[in-house]
Amino acid sequence: MTSTRERILETSLMLFNRDGERNVTTNHIAEALGISPGNLYYHFRNKADIVFSLFERYEQIVTGFLSVPEDRPLTWEDKIGYFEAILESMWGARFFHRDLGHLLNQDARLRERYGVFVRQSLDRGLLVYEGLRRSALMDASDETLRALLVNTWVLAASWASFVHSLVSPARQNEALDRTLLRQGIYQIICLEAPYLRGEAQSHLAMMKARYSDQGTDTMALLFGA
Repeated sequence: MTSTRERILETSLMLFNRDGERNVTTNHIAEALGISPGNLYYHFRNKADIVFSLFERYEQIVTGFLSVPEDRPLTWEDKIGYFEAILESMWGARFFHRDLGHLLNQDARLRERYGVFVRQSLDRGLLVYEGLRRSALMDASDETLRALLVNTWVLAASWASFVHSLVSPARQNEALDRTLLRQGIYQIICLEAPYLRGEAQSHLAMMKARYSDQGTDTMALLFGA
């Protein structure tokens, strides 16, 4: 049986993702669960504690997929695996990405933890890029790999907030939001494209097609076309 604490986290995540963290109170969460506010406060002191716990879960997910297999070289299929993992983590915690600045400014503990998370994730991400280079799937200097990694991180972390700001509230829905998020992976692929080699380069068109605008007006939102 799922514990009350886990139910609170799952319901909070659903409400935060759907309505935005700023529009959800602890009373809203308790009402959605059918429990008293006092019961919720028994498990979490306030909403900031809930957000922090959800970030800890997100941190574990990202740490889990940012790794390099020890028993084999990386392949171009691994790149798809990383892209899918990035997409799913962005989607699962999209409220966090949409309102990152606000959340970090509201909670000094979260801000400090996020800074450590970013540095550790960049270290792990660099190992991934170096693994791709060893597998002859990328060709770039150490300096270029670090710059590319930072650009990729900034894009992934801010993309949800960027595109969310371009869509009117009346048009926002999960189908469109997820499609726009997929476009963020396409942008990452475009950043990496000049440095791809071997099978990664030969599958570039396929990777772009997998994540590009699929009949929606993503580019129209961005360019006003």
